[in-house]
Amino acid sequence: MSETPTGSATEKPLRFSLRVNNDLDLEALSAMALAAEEAGIDQLWVSHDLMLRSAPALLGALFTRTTRIHLGIGIMNPYSVHPAELAMTAATLQEISGGRFLLGLAAGSGEFLSWIGIEQPRPLTATREALRSVRALLSGQRPMDVVGAGEGWTRDAYLRLAPTSVPIYIGAMSPRMLGLAGEEADGVLALLFPPEHFTTASALVADGAQRAGRTMASVDMPACIWLSIDEDRRSADRALARKLAYYGGAFSPYLLERAGLRTEDFAAASDALREGDEEAAIDTITPQMLSLGISGDPDTVIERCRALMALGVDHLSFGPPLGPDPVAAIELLGRRVLPALRSTP
Repeated sequence: MSETPTGSATEKPLRFSLRVNNDLDLEALSAMALAAEEAGIDQLWVSHDLMLRSAPALLGALFTRTTRIHLGIGIMNPYSVHPAELAMTAATLQEISGGRFLLGLAAGSGEFLSWIGIEQPRPLTATREALRSVRALLSGQRPMDVVGAGEGWTRDAYLRLAPTSVPIYIGAMSPRMLGLAGEEADGVLALLFPPEHFTTASALVADGAQRAGRTMASVDMPACIWLSIDEDRRSADRALARKLAYYGGAFSPYLLERAGLRTEDFAAASDALREGDEEAAIDTITPQMLSLGISGDPDTVIERCRALMALGVDHLSFGPPLGPDPVAAIELLGRRVLPALRSTP
């Protein structure tokens, strides 16, 4: 495995994005999207988790309320949505937005898919085939003419729309999926717990790019982290602690180990939540656990982000909870954090 990503990260301009969940309604998302535009954020990604709001429908509305920011779905998967419909959705949203749409593609959560009776065989193969078939359809090709685009396509399977280009990001956690992103995708959405896992993840993406004769300049590799920011550091820490109390125990042992943690470390939080005592659960989250994300006042956040930039990060992607008040957190990013990071030598 490469020690450092192929190509110099400093060749790219510094970029910023936000990631939000599709449990939010349109008014909440609109407020966040408008705040993000005002703050100078480059991208806003909306999740497409099952049994919540439809991200394609939300983005269709958000594109009419914004003018500059790129909006993405992170992610859709080829098990619950056929690649033909993925291409249709991508082409339509790119048309509506005037070129501001981004498609996140991944195998999805096996647990969520089990809710609706869908199995998840060969996730790497399914993701690769979907990537190739969607890209073929968007470019005006027929998937049946593209090697590795999967089976079942006929001559009639082509998109009856003008060819278009949509950046496709692969949602990846495993080494092989990260390698696939480096080989073929325009970008990769890799959740990093802790954020410093970027060095390992980006090296795996770089290995994939190198195998395909590409450089990391061809791949957008955001450092996808959980963020909580507020002028009051304690409030920011507790907002992130709440998130970790609910989800920390579900992280892979491999990722937790990189932060010196174990799944069992979150047992007390889980017990408190089972008893209905959220505040007690939050109290069990230690500073070491908080290091799985980034939280605190603006100066603390700036310092941690600069440390990531020193590792080669040129795209910082901030995910939930963002802060005790998400809109205020976005405004604070635009007012204090982004200018400081952009002025970093």
